[in-house]
Amino acid sequence: MMSGYSRRWAFGAFGAALLAGGPAAAEDIMLPDTMMWSAYDVGSSGYTEASAVADAMIKEYGTRIRIMPSGTSIGRLLPLKTGRVQYGWLANEVYFATEAIYDFAAREWGPQDLRVLLGRPAGFGLGCAADAEIESIADIKGLRVSRIQANPSVNIKVEAILAFAGLSWDDVEVVDVPSYGAALRGVVEGANDCAGGVPTAGIFRELEASSRGISWPPLPADNDEGWTRLRGVAPFFSPAVETVGAGLSDSNPGYLIAYRYPMITTYAETSEEQAYSLVMAMVETFDMYKDVNAVMPRWNFETAGQPPADAPFHPGAVRALKELGVWSDEHEAWNQNRLQRMTAVQAAWDAAQELALDQQIAGKDWPAFWSDYRNQNLQ
Repeated sequence: MMSGYSRRWAFGAFGAALLAGGPAAAEDIMLPDTMMWSAYDVGSSGYTEASAVADAMIKEYGTRIRIMPSGTSIGRLLPLKTGRVQYGWLANEVYFATEAIYDFAAREWGPQDLRVLLGRPAGFGLGCAADAEIESIADIKGLRVSRIQANPSVNIKVEAILAFAGLSWDDVEVVDVPSYGAALRGVVEGANDCAGGVPTAGIFRELEASSRGISWPPLPADNDEGWTRLRGVAPFFSPAVETVGAGLSDSNPGYLIAYRYPMITTYAETSEEQAYSLVMAMVETFDMYKDVNAVMPRWNFETAGQPPADAPFHPGAVRALKELGVWSDEHEAWNQNRLQRMTAVQAAWDAAQELALDQQIAGKDWPAFWSDYRNQNLQ
């Protein structure tokens, strides 16, 4: 047995059920004695969900898990890059980092070789104070909207939502804030009128219960012109009807944008055994965390273990999902295409670096140089 690891036979009800109909679904689960994860800051949905899963694994396996919160994309990815944390519970910074865009276009970053283990479907919208009397995205013109420093994952979503109504940052009063939590807190405290976020964030619950109340300006799926404008900013979003979260219910759904959040993310170099074990441990402990809040059932492997996601799935996750019977040929084709795209981006980055060296491009001019090179050489 390897020292420094907790070992447990992962063969609960899910394994027995699969054995009845086919091959064994799990081997020994081997988790490190200690793990560190990064996530959005305290009060966010991602932090709450990571905490629930960590608590289940602590109880079931004895592995000690510490969560490092950060309100910025860099703050969540940097400790993953340096090896201080092993997994990040991340959002669209995964896509931006693999594509080397926004903050990740800096020379010290470049395209990151990231992989996803699981990622639950989520809705995202502009959570607005009900007392601002906002009925449509167009009504946000001239109002106060949060923009988070060093967080392109949230900011690009807000920009895309504004574009739905033909608006931009220039059409609103921008309130710059240092973190995701501060953006949401600002609406509660009256410092701004709207902030982009997931409806399940704890601070949005506080807004719902406050004197201001909460509303979600709709992005109807049948507004083709609006969605064309939105996708002109961020092509990887689609319409979502969300019924779980602050101010939302089956009788009062929100018409938001769909994406994956959180996505449990690591680097490609993480061993297959480690990634496999974490996925199987989440499956084995699912009953321990699925009722923590209304959104946790979406972490079932049938839902959270399917593409698309912002990066390819890790081989260890693919192995687990194949054994669990949810990884199809179509999923594998998607994964291979996403891997090919990342290889192309990495090759383009290397070529651009060499060309910039030949042309003596100054550091301050690199982001614009890389952007132009991307536009000319990557589809």
